[in-house]
Amino acid sequence: MPDFVLEIGFEEMPARFLKHLTMDFKQTLGRELENHMLDYGEVRTWSTPRRLCAYVSSLSDVQTSKEEIITGPPVAVGLDKEGGYTRAGQGFARSQEVDVQELMIKETEKGRYLAVQKTIGGAQTLKILPQLCTKSVNSLGFPKKMRWWDRFTFGRPIRWILAKMDEQVIDFQIADVKSSDVTYGHRVLGPGPFKVNHPRDYFRIIRESAGVILDFQERKDIITREASNLAREIRGKVVENEKLAGENANLAEFPGPVLGGFDPGYLELPREVLLTSMESHQKSFGVVDDEDRLLPNFVAVINNMPDSRGLIRKGWERVLKARLEDARFFWNSDKAASFDVWMQKLEKVVFMAPLGSMGEKSRRLERICGFLCDRLQSADKKDVQKAALICKADLVSEMVGEFADLQGIMGGIYASHAGYNDNVARAVYEHYLPLGPDSDTPSTPEGALVSLADKIDNLVGCFGLDMLPTGAADPYALRRQALGVIRIIINHGLRVNIEELISFTAKSYSGATWKQDPQQALEKILHFFAARLKAYWQGQGFQGKLVDAVLQSGFSDIYAAQGRLDAIREFSLDKKFEAAVLTYKRVDNIIRKQAGDAGVSLKQDYDPGLLQEGPEIKLDQAIREIMTDWDNLWQNEDFTSLFKKLDALRPSVDAFFDHVMVMCEDEQLRQNRLGLLNFLSLKFKKLADFSALQV
Repeated sequence: MPDFVLEIGFEEMPARFLKHLTMDFKQTLGRELENHMLDYGEVRTWSTPRRLCAYVSSLSDVQTSKEEIITGPPVAVGLDKEGGYTRAGQGFARSQEVDVQELMIKETEKGRYLAVQKTIGGAQTLKILPQLCTKSVNSLGFPKKMRWWDRFTFGRPIRWILAKMDEQVIDFQIADVKSSDVTYGHRVLGPGPFKVNHPRDYFRIIRESAGVILDFQERKDIITREASNLAREIRGKVVENEKLAGENANLAEFPGPVLGGFDPGYLELPREVLLTSMESHQKSFGVVDDEDRLLPNFVAVINNMPDSRGLIRKGWERVLKARLEDARFFWNSDKAASFDVWMQKLEKVVFMAPLGSMGEKSRRLERICGFLCDRLQSADKKDVQKAALICKADLVSEMVGEFADLQGIMGGIYASHAGYNDNVARAVYEHYLPLGPDSDTPSTPEGALVSLADKIDNLVGCFGLDMLPTGAADPYALRRQALGVIRIIINHGLRVNIEELISFTAKSYSGATWKQDPQQALEKILHFFAARLKAYWQGQGFQGKLVDAVLQSGFSDIYAAQGRLDAIREFSLDKKFEAAVLTYKRVDNIIRKQAGDAGVSLKQDYDPGLLQEGPEIKLDQAIREIMTDWDNLWQNEDFTSLFKKLDALRPSVDAFFDHVMVMCEDEQLRQNRLGLLNFLSLKFKKLADFSALQV
């Protein structure tokens, strides 16, 4: 069976596009092969900054063929009274590209229909591949596209297309580029062109002649290994940075690590400044000694073989020196400034136009942190409020003006340099954390509260202005900030009522002109948090139905909701879980039908003196028994024991339903029995909403 190779060559693609692009190409091409009924062995894909490649092994020469019966209009519509074909019948034949004489009548459950039996598939693969390739390439998605050649869009301009099935070139065209049997290599090490006679020759040509390492992981391993070897030559080790290694692997087709150095005098700069200059701006790795102290060296990754004269190394050193010289100037300028001056400047920095300045935001954060400290008693209020007040001051510093990634971090460093205590400095340093799903949360209670206040303030402001995320668009990173709030609360065990916190924050805005009613905004934020909680918990491996059951019973106390979720997952592993769910859903159903749907106001309790039949009296006794320490277990948040109590109560509830007529004619008795069930429903709904569980 033949093999097939498809390579799309383009101008340098941004590194951040390539991982998704490689996976997308594999899925798209595989899906199109299956849709066209083409059998194959395996689809593998690779990418470099200048190419996207797919290799399909053991591709069938022809489509799979099968017989298929296609039904058309009913006989009463397709045939006239004399048995001739109506316009509807003739139209069906034309649509299927057959003569009317080939139509037949098929008996179905819905009646008699005109039908035709056709052979689907069986076409030559060579004739199918051009359209298949075109569709696969045009279906690729990009965060951003470029437009050229008659408004065609792609991530970057396409420069060549290689498409071969064994010895045959697959002829098609994308934009102004026609496919061929030619590939191109590394711009310096093997420009090409190179003719590919057979798909199996492709990998040898790319490696040996074109000077390209096709596999991402191999490029990354080369970078990691060679960078470590270079650092060992100066008795150092590379500062580990997986993300940077991956980024460099997607910036080079032939990565070549180079060891460079800089003036040791720059080591007076904070470590964070040095690493940001090297990693973020120069895509280089820092080097440390055995005691984790930075050395005046770096490892850069070039897209070439290192030159023997060291000209490339010297060029990198000159660029880094200029960057570090700027940083030293900013560092010295900022040290001579004061937080008082910076705080005054914040009054002229806009937070969000209708919501005032960053100075106003700072004072608002101070108030929100005071609110949190009064309720949580988990950190020093004076330190937390001071950190909240000054945490945005570094936005007007020289260093952050140039190195935006260091906001917050430099504020903490400057706070420590200005004489603020460690709690304050650390809280300022960490208050932007977490920066993403894999980022650490703040390490101190003070940092956690300032970060929490900052994120809630951002969320309330954006929702009040109706600046909500839409689809994939989230320009203010509200999803990330809501997830950060959730992780901070859970990781630090903060017992804060999220609804009260949101309401207090909204009231802390003075003179804001909202575009949305405050109550509506509150409801939307809570709905938004519910969606983020669901995504977070499902990402942690919790089943969706368990998450829904917990969320629908309330999540104002996110930390407690996490405890209830842990407990119900443990309960779900018990073999009696399904029976318990069915029992309590039955309770919920009758309460909903008699109260919610019928609009009847039910009592939240019942009168034991009105109980008459044995099963309801026994249910009352069982309820009284489990309620002896229910409140104590609830206060101690022993949710596991509470779920066990519900399970222990289940046989009595089942017996009640089996032998007691709830909807009896006596209204007083009926209301009392509904009150008994409502009492139970209100109790277990605090744990979980069993109506959300499907068993």
